[in-house]
Amino acid sequence: MQDLKKLIEDAWDDRKLLNYTEYITAIDTVIERLDKGTLRVAELIDGRWHTNEWIKKAVILYFPIRSMEEITVGPFVFHDKMKLKTDYKKAGVRVVPHGLARYGAHLEAGVIMMPSYVNIGAYVGEGTMVDTWATVGSCAQIGKHCHLSGGVGIGGVLEPVQASPVIIEDNCFLGSRAIVVEGVHLEQEVVLGANVVLTASTKIIDVTHETPIEYKGIVPARSVVIPGSYAKQFPGGEYHVPCALIIGKRKESTDKKTSLNNALRENNVAV
Repeated sequence: MQDLKKLIEDAWDDRKLLNYTEYITAIDTVIERLDKGTLRVAELIDGRWHTNEWIKKAVILYFPIRSMEEITVGPFVFHDKMKLKTDYKKAGVRVVPHGLARYGAHLEAGVIMMPSYVNIGAYVGEGTMVDTWATVGSCAQIGKHCHLSGGVGIGGVLEPVQASPVIIEDNCFLGSRAIVVEGVHLEQEVVLGANVVLTASTKIIDVTHETPIEYKGIVPARSVVIPGSYAKQFPGGEYHVPCALIIGKRKESTDKKTSLNNALRENNVAV
């Protein structure tokens, strides 16, 4: 692994090395292992998520060593540098037309892709539903038994290489048209209501206590979140800007699959 990492780092520092078979093979090997799930762009180590920058570099370097080609899928024609994933049946993954995943993304057994899209470097955990028109961006990490509802947008990140990808931990539920970008981290069993937008600068405010608690870039485990706004003063006057409000917690006593929907309904929030 260290030899593989060194080849990638050397090629990153000197792009002329991309003309040599040894370095091309190293990049191809990393992408193949990402596709199979034996390597991940980000992984949980001793309770903390760690981003493997050298693997992100390999993903970026994969583009210049690939040539554009026409890809024909029945009557559909694409023109791209990346292959599409295959062997869904062998992997135990259900893909509904027109669900598409790029080679170099990993889907664990039991994943269901409705007409949706998963980009290179992404990881989608066992039993997760990627619903209609949902997108999982490059290098995003999605946990087991999550539900990405219709139109959910999970942002991708390649550069800068030190930037953390979006991380959605196990058993999270994201309501319709929710958007999570810029490396935001949802801990386990978080529930986002419809149209919640989370960026690195979005204020995430826990309003369940007498004194509000503010977060940025992370949503604590089992939080139930809805869209909100707060007043902000500008030179041209005071206006309301978007934020996200934590209005409660999922009940641990409730069956997880049931509580995905009930957690919102209990708080009168639309799914």
